[in-house]
Amino acid sequence: MRCKRERVIFLQQTEIAVVGGGPAGLAAALEAVKMGCQVTLIDRHAFLGGQLVKQTHKFFGSSKQYAGIRGIDIAKRLAGDLDSGPGKVSLELNTTVLGYYDDGVLLVEKDERVSPLFPERIIVATGAMEKMLLFRNNDLPGVYGAGAVQTLMNLYGVVPGCRVLMIGAGNIGLIVSYQLLQAGVEVAAIVEGDTRIGGYLVHAAKVQRSGIPIYTSHTILEATGENCVEGAVICQVDEKWQPLAGTEREIAVDVICLAVGLTPLTELLRQAGCEMYYVPELGGYVPLRDENMQTTLPHIFVAGDAAGVEEASIAMVEGKIAGISAAGSLRSCTKIDGLLEACRQELHELRAGDTGDKSRRGLEKLRKTMEKRKYAEKDESTGLLRA
Repeated sequence: MRCKRERVIFLQQTEIAVVGGGPAGLAAALEAVKMGCQVTLIDRHAFLGGQLVKQTHKFFGSSKQYAGIRGIDIAKRLAGDLDSGPGKVSLELNTTVLGYYDDGVLLVEKDERVSPLFPERIIVATGAMEKMLLFRNNDLPGVYGAGAVQTLMNLYGVVPGCRVLMIGAGNIGLIVSYQLLQAGVEVAAIVEGDTRIGGYLVHAAKVQRSGIPIYTSHTILEATGENCVEGAVICQVDEKWQPLAGTEREIAVDVICLAVGLTPLTELLRQAGCEMYYVPELGGYVPLRDENMQTTLPHIFVAGDAAGVEEASIAMVEGKIAGISAAGSLRSCTKIDGLLEACRQELHELRAGDTGDKSRRGLEKLRKTMEKRKYAEKDESTGLLRA
């Protein structure tokens, strides 16, 4: 959604640059503005909201997590709230961040013009990209990522086909399957390689009540068809995720939708020099950061899927933490500790239960790695290890 505000030419300087206008970036910018900071919010798209604008389902949880509100409306609300804070927001859409350099320059491109921006703090909320899955003929027209299907349907009103095979029973696979049904598209089945459904059971129950079978311990072997998808061959897998001979069967579909996970978009963090660590539970390489979402470069913060792939509600809370922490390093505020503690408690609640087990394991790996790094740092003046 577009924000109606005065158009500005890129500021040469800004207190906080937020890279990414999705749920994490919007929440971060909003908190920083509330604390009176000058914020430049940058997004490569023509609209704010990121993945939220594709999410037509209602969120659940508590009022703090916008329970009962559709993702697209949450994006509108966050964007609308940006103008109400005491700070100043410069919004730059259709703008790409090219890199960050040692002299403190954030290089951006807009309308084929490259400009320098000098932020005192940076919050990276660049999100994630979809993973691909290897199988025969996976380049046939009709093989989509789940995000592409959502974009077609929910942004442009175009259905991808008539009969879909969904690969992946995480939250994205389940939600997009239900959205396909709402759009009048038949979903032949949902295939999941794990032994259990990975998404919230409330989403799984909705699609199962609609008659969609969910095949766990299954995978796709092949897309069939000459010039486009006409079917798919699926089979069972063993405990090592290897295909079991004799279990193959073909399903007639014209669309294969892949919802097999996301990979954090961390190129900017890597290029800036933030230390990275491979955490498969969080989607791949993620930046080391502390509980304030501060990376190993003190002036750079991270939030949302760029910090580790989780849910949109978690991304927004992480954005709040990053925004408060970045602003708190520039502005004196007696309420910061209380605000941060409330956000951390909210994250704890969101990650509770079986569905949060994977994230908790990944975050524990990060915590231990940060702890080791803390004690391995050397005092530059003495060369001795320091805590």
